[in-house]
Amino acid sequence: MWERLKTVSVRGRAAVRVLLSLSAVALSALLLSACGGGDDDGGSEASLTGSGYPNADLANTRDVGGQIKTTNVQQLEVAWTAPFAGEGSFGAFASSPVMDKGVVYIQDLGSNVQAIDQESGEVLWTKSYEEATLGPNGVVVADGRVYGATASAAFALDQKTGKELWSATLVRNAQEGVNLAPGYNDGTVYVSTTPVNAGSLYEGGAVGILWALDGKTGKKLWSWDTVPKSLWGDPKTNSGGGLWYTPAFDGKGFMYFGVGNPAPFPGTPQKPYGESRPGPNLYTNSIVKLNAKTGKMEWYFQLNPHDIYDWDLQGPAMLVKSKGKELVIAPGKVGYVVAVDAKSGKLVWKRPVGTHNGHDQDGLYAMRGEYDKIKKGTVYPGVLGGVIAPGATDGTSVFVPVVNGPAEAVSGSETGEGGTVAPSGEIVALDVATGQIQWKHKFPTAPAYGAATVVNDLVFVTTGDGKVHGFDTSSGRPAWRESLPAGTNAGIMADGDTLIAGAGLLAGEGQVPELVAYRLGE
Repeated sequence: MWERLKTVSVRGRAAVRVLLSLSAVALSALLLSACGGGDDDGGSEASLTGSGYPNADLANTRDVGGQIKTTNVQQLEVAWTAPFAGEGSFGAFASSPVMDKGVVYIQDLGSNVQAIDQESGEVLWTKSYEEATLGPNGVVVADGRVYGATASAAFALDQKTGKELWSATLVRNAQEGVNLAPGYNDGTVYVSTTPVNAGSLYEGGAVGILWALDGKTGKKLWSWDTVPKSLWGDPKTNSGGGLWYTPAFDGKGFMYFGVGNPAPFPGTPQKPYGESRPGPNLYTNSIVKLNAKTGKMEWYFQLNPHDIYDWDLQGPAMLVKSKGKELVIAPGKVGYVVAVDAKSGKLVWKRPVGTHNGHDQDGLYAMRGEYDKIKKGTVYPGVLGGVIAPGATDGTSVFVPVVNGPAEAVSGSETGEGGTVAPSGEIVALDVATGQIQWKHKFPTAPAYGAATVVNDLVFVTTGDGKVHGFDTSSGRPAWRESLPAGTNAGIMADGDTLIAGAGLLAGEGQVPELVAYRLGE
């Protein structure tokens, strides 16, 4: 897998990043319903209402509770393993497992869905699609149905049997795809297209469109364009937008999400540095708040206009209360974590994480035509750098996995690999109220491709070398580490006394892609 990554094109790596992270990718993990953000000061209303949600609750906190904590985490031992039903273009698994009534639901990168008994690991049913996706994909369980998507269509399955109840095609052309786990709230399913799929990566004319569908029938209720269909005047060349991760819902009728990057990046030989897409390229690289019933936009906050390095603000938005203020916190591949006021969309704080080396303003320089200010050479974060997997919050701190991997700025139309420098990683804890760094732990030889997950006083994260790490949330002290049977770009899921991790990347000889369940022993 890793050798394959070295040979893919620049556009290909842009999509792979999603998978390796993203996918969250991407990535990721988690389930559970009602245990979100701690006390009244720590979470949002939505953290009390989620069920079977990919990021643990409707506020996307990835904070799950249960029995596992620092005092007993060393008692975790393998309870069972289960193979994946299929694979996609870049591995077998990158999604976020969810749990409901003692059953684990997963989707692999071939779009196949499985229901697995949590206690025994027995596969209860499999719905096969065999349609390759980039990930992170994944499913949502609610109201007796399992909602998900293939690379081209949203679907609903019967929760008990896996029988397909409806399917709705969302892509408009061969250049678009679907790569996220859907959102679900109050009877409505939310699914977005993206400008990439397993066979087409940021080709002209591909746009990301967010769709609201009736949960019972799949009927299309409304849609919202994350970027204009005119693609800033050049639909034959440009593409962009779309959601890579599940939206957050605040329990008051509003939804929040991050939008992907514009393309081509950095530009074309004829129109370098994004000249084919003049201006800030709204609403790429933005946090957006919509009315969840109508699709009407309330506000947007764009972090980096006219992106030329594939620096999305794609991470799932997290909702949290701090000192009486409702915040929307989001990380992205740009290597920043930002907090904005949930009511107004105004910036409260922003914090760089990971390695930066002086290129953060290059998009603005390009938008203004100040090309002489854009320096060639090594660029941090690179295409697979920054925060490419979901963060987590316990209401006091926000935890983000970071990838420190460079790219090489060759010209205004070409970005290459970052020499021979292998990516490394870290996990960073930030204060929710101020964004100040509380602690960080570095992984010198492994990128943090997997999502962060909070379980009581522990935060878990996975690294690309197939390791699951657990840290004390208050101090950053390592509390547990375990090796998976293969590499991973997915996070973990926890429920009760059980922790589940997916290893879907074959990063070495003899590795086996599997879902692994750990359970507390005596």
